[in-house]
Amino acid sequence: MNIKDNAVVALSYELEVEGEIVDKATAENPLDFIFGQGYLLPAFEANVKDKTVGDKYDFTLTPEEGYGAFNPESVIELPKDIFKIDGVIKEGLLTVGNLIPMQTQDGRVLPGRVAEVSDDKVKMDFNHALAGKTLHFTGEVISVREATEKELAEGLHGERVSHGCSGDCSSCGGGCH
Repeated sequence: MNIKDNAVVALSYELEVEGEIVDKATAENPLDFIFGQGYLLPAFEANVKDKTVGDKYDFTLTPEEGYGAFNPESVIELPKDIFKIDGVIKEGLLTVGNLIPMQTQDGRVLPGRVAEVSDDKVKMDFNHALAGKTLHFTGEVISVREATEKELAEGLHGERVSHGCSGDCSSCGGGCH
């Protein structure tokens, strides 16, 4: 069976960024997802579409095809006091590189990475960690099968039920790739 919409796909892969492997999934512990449901980058899906079990792939995505260009406007300084809970900042919270879920004025949750800490300010970077990066993927198709009605309704791992985003993880900050 070829990879097509509503197929459950399992892939092994390595993601190389700037000469370094930053993520991978093995044949024993593959990345599995329902194709065409918005779980992965559209350009990634376009590069594996129509492949079948055993097919290998090797492609590169530009920043625009991946997580977008780095946006300097998504790096903002915030008062250090907003990180206090009961008047205290939790030990180790404001460490450069830490990912902290922040809430927008309209209640959406956005992950922000601590970029810099001073006496009274914290610089937070709300860009995706791979924004502005060229992504090189290599891997192999491990399995392909039709999704069940339950999987299509609930998600492959019950994610549509468990965090209520109905497949649009941008609306809730859910853990989609």
